Amino acid sequence: MTHRGSRVLHVGSLSRVEGEGSLHLRVDGGTVEEARLQIYEPPRFFEAFLRGRAHTEPPDITARVCGICPVAYQMSACAAIEDACGVSVDPAIRELRRLLYCGEWIESQTLHIYLLHAPDFLGCASAIDLARSHRSAVERGLRLKQAGNAILELLGGRAIHPVNTRVGGFHRSPTPAELHPLANQLRRAADDAWETVGWVADFDFPDAAVDADFLALASPGTYAIESGTPTALRTDGTVASFPLRTFLGHVREEQVPHSTALHSRLDGRRHLTGSLARFAISGRLLSPTAVQAAHEAGLGDPGDGPVCRNPYRSILIRAVEVVYAVDEALRIIDAYEPPPHPYVEVPPLAGTGHGATEAPRGLLYHRYQLDDEGTVTDARLVPPTAQNQGAIEDDLLRIAQIAITEHDANDEELTHLCERAIRNHDPCISCSTHFLDLTVVRT
Repeated sequence: MTHRGSRVLHVGSLSRVEGEGSLHLRVDGGTVEEARLQIYEPPRFFEAFLRGRAHTEPPDITARVCGICPVAYQMSACAAIEDACGVSVDPAIRELRRLLYCGEWIESQTLHIYLLHAPDFLGCASAIDLARSHRSAVERGLRLKQAGNAILELLGGRAIHPVNTRVGGFHRSPTPAELHPLANQLRRAADDAWETVGWVADFDFPDAAVDADFLALASPGTYAIESGTPTALRTDGTVASFPLRTFLGHVREEQVPHSTALHSRLDGRRHLTGSLARFAISGRLLSPTAVQAAHEAGLGDPGDGPVCRNPYRSILIRAVEVVYAVDEALRIIDAYEPPPHPYVEVPPLAGTGHGATEAPRGLLYHRYQLDDEGTVTDARLVPPTAQNQGAIEDDLLRIAQIAITEHDANDEELTHLCERAIRNHDPCISCSTHFLDLTVVRT
């Protein structure tokens, strides 16, 4: 701590956000002038790594972007490459992909709910502390995560960086007999998912609202996961969709001096992806059980009533989405008939392809340009956390100002509030461990 005309506070690492970075607050006369979420990890150059690779390689390469959500990167890559080559996969393969994605939703959302976010609401410093005081709840969360991992292991070959996925489908498709024990495990997980919603619904949620447009995929007749049309819900209540091929014309990325992560704007405005956006845009299309869970948890009837914009309640929507993912996985398994062949051939073709899916943290977009031999000549990846960075900074500015104006918060209290606000959005900065080093400058 220094005292040379300003007050600077450095706070050590936090292990409940995936990644590494720092937050810089500048306070002048009781007014928060600036909040900068600084991502200082070195660039990883995945887009450059992809150039010059065969069109069959992006799913395996991009899976390494994230150890928590590799399926999201694989599915977006497959969709974009298949789009470039003019290939559509069989309905049975699409259902298997959706099942695989349900597994990722279950394990990733459960990880966030129980191990990263719930400690904030229950006064615990870590998941270890939470396990000491709420052992049965943590055990329930681990069972749920295990059920999601079981889907990834069966369909993907392993839980982290699956190896069974490929452009055009899967290297191998499961037999009905192999899915049977998985269905039994998921039926038990359905009870755990329902109890999770009830558990989270009893948390104390501070009043707050994000002032940003929502962006999520929307798909007719179903809650979008592995495909859909980009759809924006503006703060004034208007809804607008646009073709996926025009995504980069609407979502513009820009470099900011204080971060190695790009910032994005949707048609020139701050926007937010993720559970809040999905629920606001397509909540009415959840399964009946998930809709009932949302209603009983106090979220109201999806599609009827005011939109939930409280970032603290995002943990509750994630719990409802786990209920849905379990329901959806069981539906797919119950109706499963193996495809005639586990994949369709995707011959190389010169062109540009676009793909987008809903990672647990929000909309993930891929674009690839291929030459006649199927070599990748250009690649663009737009992850949800990069899109959300600007909205998170605006959220931090508002929260810090309220804390100073209304509660005269000191630096320790500000640190806690800002860390908690960031965890509301579950940012995946990278797959490292540490996150927040807070700097507060008071003049």
